[in-house]
Amino acid sequence: MNITAAVATEKGKPLTLETLTLDEPRENEVLVKIVAAGICRTDVDVIDQFLPVPMPIVLGHEGAGIVEKVGSKVTKVKPGDHVILSVGSCGECEMCRKALTPYCFTHMPRNFGGSRLDGSVSLHDSYGKEVHSHFFSQSSHATHCVADQSSVIKVPQEADLKYLAPFGCGIMTGSGAILNTLRPEAGTSIVIFGTGAVGLSALMAAKIAGCSMIIAVDINEGRLELAREMGATHTINVSKESPVEMIKDLTDGRGAHYSFESSGVKKVMHTAMEVIREKGICIITGLLPQGTDIEVDSFGLVRGRTMMGSVMGDCNPDVFLPRLVQFFLDGKFPVDKMMSFYPLAEVNKAIEDGLHGDTIKAVLTM
Repeated sequence: MNITAAVATEKGKPLTLETLTLDEPRENEVLVKIVAAGICRTDVDVIDQFLPVPMPIVLGHEGAGIVEKVGSKVTKVKPGDHVILSVGSCGECEMCRKALTPYCFTHMPRNFGGSRLDGSVSLHDSYGKEVHSHFFSQSSHATHCVADQSSVIKVPQEADLKYLAPFGCGIMTGSGAILNTLRPEAGTSIVIFGTGAVGLSALMAAKIAGCSMIIAVDINEGRLELAREMGATHTINVSKESPVEMIKDLTDGRGAHYSFESSGVKKVMHTAMEVIREKGICIITGLLPQGTDIEVDSFGLVRGRTMMGSVMGDCNPDVFLPRLVQFFLDGKFPVDKMMSFYPLAEVNKAIEDGLHGDTIKAVLTM
């Protein structure tokens, strides 16, 4: 079938809208009519080749849509089901058996290889040339995609799919890092560094978890205002105030129980470690270039402080995403407040608006 897709053709270049041919789904695949798809920093990192994925490629790894056709061995969904698309996994390795899907032993080739594991692609251009596909087992910046069934999660039909699209990566990353990785006790304190989509998702999850002090830290006053609306008890604008001093003051000099860092800035990672108390935990989700060292005070470590990472919220999407969707339907997780919507034809504007801070979470509609 013919589809319309946004194609990344060269490093650092705007995406082009092209008509491509999409193959029929194989036995373990699902054909999905895409309703909406988020734009994530990871998509931009591929365009800039910070993450060296082969080109040309159709990106998009936060898709949501309606199942149109399934392969002969697909058991999770059927035609007509509403679905979120997330990360692909093998379902058989040690990490998958522990429900740590993002740590699947096949994670990198399966999700960043630009093809199925056997090297084949599902997309071709008008000249019959291959276009790389299966980004995060989906490639959802298109009107349709063929997704591996491991990345497909059924959701209730009463939930508006345009709001659910970003759940599959960025929103899951922030909220999962809190609810799955940190699991803060009710009544504890947490500092959220960065109030983009990942940080605000973490903030809302901290509120769900019962944290009594939620401190949001950013340089953008508009985002801090939204953070207060979403549940932050305190906000710190680092262009005006010292976060370390203020957090110590707010916590009687002890520091917070937890901190969460999503900015991907080395200095901020250091600060996130500085503001936690003894036996506190700092969790890092922001990405620095591979091989980058982070300086940590050794005395702080000896005194029981912990720094740890989290990939995609340590989630099993099949279990966690329906739970997250229910929070949204119950009004406890108002992610719609941070979304802006763009037609597929305006994909490059959506990317630029996100990079310039004019939107928090850009979502493409088909």
